[in-house]
Amino acid sequence: MMSIISLLLLASLLPQLTFTARVNVGIVNGTEAKPHSRPYMVSVQTNEHHICGGFLISDRFVMTAAHCRNNTPVVTVVLGAHDLRKKSENSVRFTVDSYHQHPDYTMKSFHNDILLLKLEKKVQLNDNIKWISIPAKEGDIEAGSVCSIAGWGLLENNGKRRDHLMETNVTVMNNKECESKWGKDDFSTSQMMCVYGNGGSCDGDSGGPLVCGDTAVGISSFGVTSTFSLSLSLSLS
Repeated sequence: MMSIISLLLLASLLPQLTFTARVNVGIVNGTEAKPHSRPYMVSVQTNEHHICGGFLISDRFVMTAAHCRNNTPVVTVVLGAHDLRKKSENSVRFTVDSYHQHPDYTMKSFHNDILLLKLEKKVQLNDNIKWISIPAKEGDIEAGSVCSIAGWGLLENNGKRRDHLMETNVTVMNNKECESKWGKDDFSTSQMMCVYGNGGSCDGDSGGPLVCGDTAVGISSFGVTSTFSLSLSLSLS
Protein backbone atom coordinates (compact mmCIF):
# COMPACT_ATOMS: atom_id res chain seq x y z
CA MET A 1 0.00 0.00 0.00
CA MET A 2 1.37 3.41 -0.92
CA SER A 3 0.25 6.34 1.19
CA ILE A 4 0.48 10.08 0.62
CA ILE A 5 0.36 12.82 3.21
CA SER A 6 0.62 16.56 3.40
CA LEU A 7 2.56 18.62 5.96
CA LEU A 8 3.16 22.23 6.88
CA LEU A 9 6.70 23.58 6.54
CA LEU A 10 8.17 24.84 9.78
CA ALA A 11 10.61 27.22 8.13
CA SER A 12 7.88 29.27 6.50
CA LEU A 13 7.05 31.21 9.67
CA LEU A 14 10.53 32.18 10.83
CA PRO A 15 12.21 34.23 12.21
CA GLN A 16 10.34 33.76 15.50
CA LEU A 17 9.22 30.14 15.33
CA THR A 18 8.07 28.82 12.03
CA PHE A 19 8.39 26.06 9.56
CA THR A 20 6.19 23.91 7.39
CA ALA A 21 6.43 20.43 6.00
CA ARG A 22 4.26 17.58 4.87
CA VAL A 23 4.90 13.98 5.35
CA ASN A 24 3.40 10.55 5.41
CA VAL A 25 3.90 9.19 8.86
CA GLY A 26 4.37 5.50 8.68
CA ILE A 27 2.80 3.71 11.51
CA VAL A 28 0.88 1.72 8.97
CA ASN A 29 3.36 -0.82 7.54
CA GLY A 30 6.00 0.57 9.87
CA THR A 31 8.41 -1.18 12.24
CA GLU A 32 8.92 -0.82 15.97
CA ALA A 33 11.45 1.87 16.80
CA LYS A 34 14.47 1.01 18.90
CA PRO A 35 13.42 1.93 22.46
CA HIS A 36 14.22 5.59 23.24
CA SER A 37 15.98 6.12 19.92
CA ARG A 38 13.67 9.13 19.37
CA PRO A 39 13.90 10.84 22.78
CA TYR A 40 12.05 13.92 21.46
CA MET A 41 8.80 12.00 20.85
CA VAL A 42 5.83 12.98 23.03
CA SER A 43 2.49 11.29 23.65
CA VAL A 44 -0.30 13.90 23.90
CA GLN A 45 -3.06 12.49 26.11
CA THR A 46 -6.48 13.17 27.55
CA ASN A 47 -7.63 11.30 30.66
CA GLU A 48 -4.31 9.40 30.38
CA HIS A 49 -5.22 8.01 26.95
CA HIS A 50 -3.07 8.71 23.90
CA ILE A 51 -4.76 10.90 21.29
CA CYS A 52 -1.89 12.46 19.28
CA GLY A 53 1.83 12.66 18.87
CA GLY A 54 4.06 15.63 19.54
CA PHE A 55 7.73 16.49 19.91
CA LEU A 56 9.87 18.37 22.38
CA ILE A 57 11.53 21.48 20.89
CA SER A 58 12.99 23.00 24.08
CA ASP A 59 13.07 22.27 27.79
CA ARG A 60 9.65 23.93 28.18
CA PHE A 61 7.76 23.55 24.86
CA VAL A 62 6.10 20.73 22.92
CA MET A 63 4.89 21.07 19.33
CA THR A 64 1.78 19.24 18.08
CA ALA A 65 -1.19 19.73 15.73
CA ALA A 66 -3.90 22.24 16.66
CA HIS A 67 -6.71 19.89 15.65
CA CYS A 68 -5.65 17.48 18.41
CA ARG A 69 -7.25 19.87 20.89
CA ASN A 70 -10.48 20.56 18.97
CA ASN A 71 -12.60 18.36 21.23
CA THR A 72 -10.17 18.15 24.14
CA PRO A 73 -9.62 21.50 25.88
CA VAL A 74 -7.23 20.00 28.47
CA VAL A 75 -4.36 17.64 27.62
CA THR A 76 -1.29 16.27 29.36
CA VAL A 77 1.92 15.07 27.75
CA VAL A 78 4.11 12.05 28.44
CA LEU A 79 7.84 12.28 27.72
CA GLY A 80 10.49 9.56 27.70
CA ALA A 81 8.13 6.71 26.77
CA HIS A 82 8.52 3.82 24.34
CA ASP A 83 5.82 1.43 25.56
CA LEU A 84 2.91 3.55 26.78
CA ARG A 85 1.69 0.71 29.01
CA LYS A 86 4.89 0.54 31.05
CA LYS A 87 5.18 2.71 34.14
CA SER A 88 8.65 1.31 34.89
CA GLU A 89 10.58 2.96 32.05
CA ASN A 90 10.80 6.28 33.90
CA SER A 91 8.53 8.21 31.54
CA VAL A 92 7.29 11.53 32.91
CA ARG A 93 3.86 13.17 32.68
CA PHE A 94 3.54 16.95 32.52
CA THR A 95 0.53 19.20 32.70
CA VAL A 96 0.27 22.07 30.22
CA ASP A 97 0.66 25.61 31.56
CA SER A 98 -0.61 27.38 28.42
CA TYR A 99 -1.71 26.68 24.84
CA HIS A 100 -0.47 28.71 21.87
CA GLN A 101 -2.48 27.93 18.76
CA HIS A 102 -1.51 29.36 15.38
CA PRO A 103 -3.54 32.60 15.13
CA ASP A 104 -4.82 31.70 11.66
CA TYR A 105 -5.89 28.13 12.44
CA THR A 106 -9.57 27.27 12.12
CA MET A 107 -11.39 23.95 12.30
CA LYS A 108 -12.73 24.59 8.79
CA SER A 109 -9.33 24.26 7.11
CA PHE A 110 -6.21 22.10 7.16
CA HIS A 111 -4.03 25.20 7.04
CA ASN A 112 -1.98 26.44 10.04
CA ASP A 113 -2.66 23.26 12.00
CA ILE A 114 -0.07 23.98 14.69
CA LEU A 115 -0.19 24.12 18.46
CA LEU A 116 2.59 24.95 20.90
CA LEU A 117 2.26 23.62 24.44
CA LYS A 118 4.09 25.40 27.24
CA LEU A 119 4.70 22.91 30.03
CA GLU A 120 4.14 23.60 33.72
CA LYS A 121 7.88 23.52 34.39
CA LYS A 122 11.18 22.90 32.65
CA VAL A 123 11.90 19.35 31.58
CA GLN A 124 14.81 17.53 33.17
CA LEU A 125 16.69 16.20 30.13
CA ASN A 126 18.28 12.74 30.16
CA ASP A 127 19.08 9.88 27.74
CA ASN A 128 15.36 9.21 27.19
CA ILE A 129 14.18 12.85 27.03
CA LYS A 130 15.84 15.30 24.64
CA TRP A 131 14.54 18.01 22.35
CA ILE A 132 14.95 18.00 18.58
CA SER A 133 16.14 20.90 16.48
CA ILE A 134 13.81 22.78 14.15
CA PRO A 135 14.88 24.74 11.04
CA ALA A 136 16.90 27.86 11.75
CA LYS A 137 15.82 29.54 8.51
CA GLU A 138 13.19 29.22 5.82
CA GLY A 139 13.82 26.69 3.07
CA ASP A 140 12.29 23.85 1.08
CA ILE A 141 12.96 20.15 1.50
CA GLU A 142 14.17 18.79 -1.84
CA ALA A 143 11.79 16.40 -3.62
CA GLY A 144 13.10 12.84 -3.39
CA SER A 145 14.59 13.35 0.09
CA VAL A 146 14.10 10.38 2.40
CA CYS A 147 12.83 11.37 5.84
CA SER A 148 11.05 9.54 8.67
CA ILE A 149 7.93 9.65 10.80
CA ALA A 150 6.93 7.93 14.02
CA GLY A 151 4.01 7.56 16.40
CA TRP A 152 1.74 5.45 18.57
CA GLY A 153 -1.27 5.59 16.22
CA LEU A 154 -3.36 2.86 14.63
CA LEU A 155 -1.60 0.15 12.61
CA GLU A 156 -4.33 0.24 9.96
CA ASN A 157 -7.52 2.17 9.25
CA ASN A 158 -10.11 1.26 11.91
CA GLY A 159 -7.54 -1.15 13.32
CA LYS A 160 -5.67 -1.59 16.58
CA ARG A 161 -3.25 0.86 18.14
CA ARG A 162 0.27 -0.20 19.08
CA ASP A 163 1.50 0.79 22.54
CA HIS A 164 5.11 0.64 21.30
CA LEU A 165 6.50 3.54 19.26
CA MET A 166 6.46 2.72 15.54
CA GLU A 167 8.40 4.37 12.70
CA THR A 168 8.86 4.33 8.94
CA ASN A 169 10.73 6.13 6.16
CA VAL A 170 8.93 8.32 3.63
CA THR A 171 9.97 10.22 0.51
CA VAL A 172 9.27 13.90 -0.14
CA MET A 173 7.02 14.53 -3.15
CA ASN A 174 7.30 17.31 -5.70
CA ASN A 175 5.15 20.25 -4.54
CA LYS A 176 3.27 20.66 -7.82
CA GLU A 177 2.39 16.97 -7.87
CA CYS A 178 1.18 17.25 -4.30
CA GLU A 179 -0.98 20.25 -5.14
CA SER A 180 -2.57 18.36 -8.02
CA LYS A 181 -3.54 15.52 -5.66
CA TRP A 182 -4.98 17.68 -2.85
CA GLY A 183 -6.21 20.78 -4.70
CA LYS A 184 -5.50 24.42 -3.89
CA ASP A 185 -8.25 24.66 -1.26
CA ASP A 186 -6.62 22.04 0.97
CA PHE A 187 -2.98 22.36 -0.02
CA SER A 188 -0.71 25.40 0.29
CA THR A 189 2.56 25.19 -1.65
CA SER A 190 4.10 27.83 0.64
CA GLN A 191 3.14 26.10 3.88
CA MET A 192 2.89 22.39 3.09
CA MET A 193 4.56 19.46 1.44
CA CYS A 194 3.69 15.82 0.80
CA VAL A 195 5.51 12.58 1.38
CA TYR A 196 4.77 9.07 0.15
CA GLY A 197 5.84 5.51 0.80
CA ASN A 198 4.70 1.98 1.58
CA GLY A 199 3.86 3.08 5.10
CA GLY A 200 1.85 5.98 6.40
CA SER A 201 0.44 7.64 9.47
CA CYS A 202 -2.98 6.89 10.86
CA ASP A 203 -5.34 8.00 13.63
CA GLY A 204 -3.26 8.91 16.68
CA ASP A 205 -0.17 9.95 14.70
CA SER A 206 -1.23 13.55 14.08
CA GLY A 207 1.08 16.08 15.72
CA GLY A 208 4.18 13.95 15.34
CA PRO A 209 7.24 15.29 13.50
CA LEU A 210 8.55 14.72 10.01
CA VAL A 211 12.27 14.27 10.63
CA CYS A 212 14.83 14.89 7.90
CA GLY A 213 18.36 14.22 9.06
CA ASP A 214 18.36 15.33 12.70
CA THR A 215 15.81 18.14 12.27
CA ALA A 216 12.04 18.22 12.67
CA VAL A 217 10.77 19.96 9.53
CA GLY A 218 7.01 19.44 9.82
CA ILE A 219 4.00 18.24 11.79
CA SER A 220 1.51 15.56 10.83
CA SER A 221 -1.91 17.08 10.15
CA PHE A 222 -3.98 15.24 7.50
CA GLY A 223 -3.72 12.94 4.52
CA VAL A 224 -4.96 9.84 2.78
CA THR A 225 -3.18 8.11 5.58
CA SER A 226 -2.07 11.27 7.35
CA THR A 227 -0.67 14.73 6.93
CA PHE A 228 1.95 16.88 8.58
CA SER A 229 1.52 20.55 9.21
CA LEU A 230 3.56 23.10 11.06
CA SER A 231 3.51 26.86 10.81
CA LEU A 232 3.50 28.45 14.21
CA SER A 233 4.94 31.90 14.83
CA LEU A 234 5.54 32.27 18.54
CA SER A 235 8.36 33.44 20.72
CA LEU A 236 9.91 30.76 22.89
CA SER A 237 10.76 33.25 25.61
